[in-house]
Amino acid sequence: MSATVEKRVDEAGETEYVEAAWTLKEYIRSAEGVLKQRRGFFIDAYRRSTTHLFFEDDSLAAFASVRSDGYILFLAVRPEARGLGYGRRLVAEIADNHRTVTCHARTTNEAALGFYEHLGFRVCRRIENYYEDNGDAYYLKLGDDSSIREKVSEFFGR
Repeated sequence: MSATVEKRVDEAGETEYVEAAWTLKEYIRSAEGVLKQRRGFFIDAYRRSTTHLFFEDDSLAAFASVRSDGYILFLAVRPEARGLGYGRRLVAEIADNHRTVTCHARTTNEAALGFYEHLGFRVCRRIENYYEDNGDAYYLKLGDDSSIREKVSEFFGR
């Protein structure tokens, strides 16, 4: 039996899927100890960004919220849906619309760091005490002064 996958978007100012995104983020936080944002911060940041979402049979499988400058605020993939290409597709969607794509990732989140490295992100710097709980972060960047669209297209076979 195959799942029906649907891509949806909440543009900046929209919050149709914010509760589904919050629920997925909290599920991952409780299971893995990452994505520790407070609810007010999360909802405000979500509202100010564009959020790309993948639903499997009306259940949220993955989402990414991105600012207008290409900075990824949140990227989350339900653990049971990892390895199916959702994260890669979300980053490709973002890269199609931005010259560079940037984000922060916890220095201890080896799974996220491996994912970003695989896609071609590079570590620009380490930031001590970046997170509210004093956790350290890496600032990551995909792309440079030349357009990354060609790189993404080549990598993803677009």
